[in-house]
Amino acid sequence: MKNLQIALAAALLLATGAAMAQAAADPSAQPQPQPTQTTTHHGKSAAGEYGSGAGDAGKGAAGGAGRTAEGAGDVVTLHPVKGAENVGKGAGDVGKGAAKGTGKVVKGTGKIITHPF
Repeated sequence: MKNLQIALAAALLLATGAAMAQAAADPSAQPQPQPTQTTTHHGKSAAGEYGSGAGDAGKGAAGGAGRTAEGAGDVVTLHPVKGAENVGKGAGDVGKGAAKGTGKVVKGTGKIITHPF
């Protein structure tokens, strides 16, 4: 009885190995990779550039105003060095935001000039 079980187990193992080898050799049984679709990404429109430019300028102004207010509070609380530092950083924030926003507005204007319709 034990020899019969060993023989059946060996036959089952042999049949499984043969089936797996045949499946690996058959190229139609393997899944084909699907072609990838390429999407083209268009840049922002002129109006989008204007809008984001105005937003960047506003963010810079708001950040600068916050730093300037913090600096004024430092001066009032008798921390003049820290106050002057924060006022200077606030002016830098305003300048950086205005420059970034202006650049985007100019970019939007260039788009309008090159493609008016």
